[in-house]
Amino acid sequence: MTTRSVLVLWDIDRTLLYVGNIDRQVYREAFAEVVGRPAERLPARGTGVTMPLAVRGLLLDNGVPEDDVPALLPRIIRLLPELLSRHLPDIRRDGQLMPGAVTALRTVRKSPELLPTVVTGNLQPNAEVKLRAFDLHRYVETGIGGYASDDSHRPALVAVAQERARVRHENPYGRQNTVIIGDSLEDIRTGVEGGARVIAVASGTTPAERLGAEGADAVLPDLTDVDLLLKTITELAHQG
Repeated sequence: MTTRSVLVLWDIDRTLLYVGNIDRQVYREAFAEVVGRPAERLPARGTGVTMPLAVRGLLLDNGVPEDDVPALLPRIIRLLPELLSRHLPDIRRDGQLMPGAVTALRTVRKSPELLPTVVTGNLQPNAEVKLRAFDLHRYVETGIGGYASDDSHRPALVAVAQERARVRHENPYGRQNTVIIGDSLEDIRTGVEGGARVIAVASGTTPAERLGAEGADAVLPDLTDVDLLLKTITELAHQG
């Protein structure tokens, strides 16, 4: 393996950190501002779907005619980063780091073989707000990540990150040397369809048994055993 030869794509929500009800509050505020009435139904928790798809569901589930969605959806998307930024003190006060997240991030970052960034259903500005709230941004190269602001189809974000990493680090990345670490079924689908090995972490709303049954290459209970995490990343990359 050469220097930075394995691309590590971290999921954010429920893998590294949890912001509680703040995301849902932001959806509520954005819907009310754009549509002019309260939202009665909010996006499901912990699904991992991209924000544009979550907003589309938010509009339709609250009785907005489908013909109006194309005009309203981008207005809400533009509002989300600003509204989340306003809640930064709430994130710092009420949010929480997932067990082992900081040590895992720091250790992966220190490895000369590993190139850590993120692939997330968050818009890039929202992802950066969350990471900076807990000072996690220094452990990942956010500039080469894949975000919902790049494509609403989450599996497509793997190729976005691989290409950005290839350009910046002059090394090709494909399924054989890319690993996703995430907690949801959507993270698994992203890797399987997008072109990456998948380490599922049972720290979200999906039980470990189902994560394994749905196609994860490996399943960990959490991020606290950093030696096991590094071993698993290396083994998956060498298998490729």
